[in-house]
Amino acid sequence: MPAANDSFRVDATGADGRHEQWQSMLSSTHLPWATRLSPADAPFEASVKRWWIDDLALVDCDCGPSSGTRQRRQIAMTDGDFFIVLMKKSGNESVTQNDVTVDLSPGDAIGWDSTRPARFTVWQQLSKRSLIIPRSAIEEVGGAPWARSGVRLESTCPATQLLTMYLDSLSTSLPMLSQSALSAARNATLELLIGALRPDTVGVSSWARPAIRDAIDRYIEQHLLDRELSPGSIAQAHGVSVRTVNRVFNATGQTVSDVVRVRRLARARTDLAETSSSVAAIANKWGFSDASHLSRTFKAHYGASPRDFRSAQAAAAN
Repeated sequence: MPAANDSFRVDATGADGRHEQWQSMLSSTHLPWATRLSPADAPFEASVKRWWIDDLALVDCDCGPSSGTRQRRQIAMTDGDFFIVLMKKSGNESVTQNDVTVDLSPGDAIGWDSTRPARFTVWQQLSKRSLIIPRSAIEEVGGAPWARSGVRLESTCPATQLLTMYLDSLSTSLPMLSQSALSAARNATLELLIGALRPDTVGVSSWARPAIRDAIDRYIEQHLLDRELSPGSIAQAHGVSVRTVNRVFNATGQTVSDVVRVRRLARARTDLAETSSSVAAIANKWGFSDASHLSRTFKAHYGASPRDFRSAQAAAAN
């Protein structure tokens, strides 16, 4: 895991130097961008501060008028798939993705997808915050159906307000957190974000979400240690058919087995970070056939083997 926090500032002299420094800083702290200053020869100042919440990045940025694009080249340079929540603190900015342009004012927040072309234009001195989340983390909390490009979080929504207040508080305490507390903060951040994005939250454009899905999600969380957890056992516990259970998940592009697998991987990830249990013991605990099965599945989802992940966590803690 990277350092707990990093600070960056554009301090070069000359238009070319400022532009190169700004593009490099933005690309290294957020995601790769091709940038322009507006106008190119005008005075320009920018600063960035980044905190790591385990594998989530919380990035505060202050900058002057500028613009940026993400096209095929920048997307190809991006290591992984991410969902980003952009939260405006002051100033004005326009963000475009999927041929839709949204003008953001202070208090507004919008989600965007790292795998699709995008562009932004900062019209005046700006202060903003970005929460950069790997898709693998979004899937842990079943958020994939709602973490979509263009979703807007209204500043008047209580769930959005709770998320922003939590991030404000977290940014001041992150450097002092232990590894276990950092993992807990990460999971709380994900849960609060999905709470703000979910369609049953006032302030987010929504469609009907069957109440049975909520009940099934709770049941899955409570029975992840049960090796017999399956569409059949879930259906029996809720007095519905297996077909109904499958249909509820298919409505959001998921399957029961996908959801169970990802949530078990998330628990295995926590055990790897917080316990000294062997990979084999963790695999057995969370329903994987053996250590090799867990290792293959874990690496496919998180991009690192369980042993490499554990080593990185230990190095970060020291």
